[in-house]
Amino acid sequence: MPKIGVELPEDLVDAIKLPFQEVPMRLRKELAVRLYEKRLLGFGKARQLAEMSKWEFQRLLGDERILRSYDSEELEKDIESLQELESE
Repeated sequence: MPKIGVELPEDLVDAIKLPFQEVPMRLRKELAVRLYEKRLLGFGKARQLAEMSKWEFQRLLGDERILRSYDSEELEKDIESLQELESE
C-alpha cells in the first residue's frame, strides 16, 4: 500500500500554535475532517485517518459543526445491526 508523507518547512511547523509533539496528530485530524466535509472520504475512512473511534470522530465533527452525511449504505448496515441485536 502506498504511503504519503508530507514535509513541512521548519518555520511553518513552528508557526502552528501547538506543542511540536501534537502537530502530526492534529494535522491528521484536520485533514480527515476536511476530506470528510468535502466528501472526498467517507466517515469510516476519515475516522481511520484521524485514528479515532466512531464516537470520537462523530464528536469531532460536531465540534467542527460539520453535519454527518448518512447514505443508504450506512442505513442498511445500521438496520442489519439492529436486526442482529433483536435476534439475540
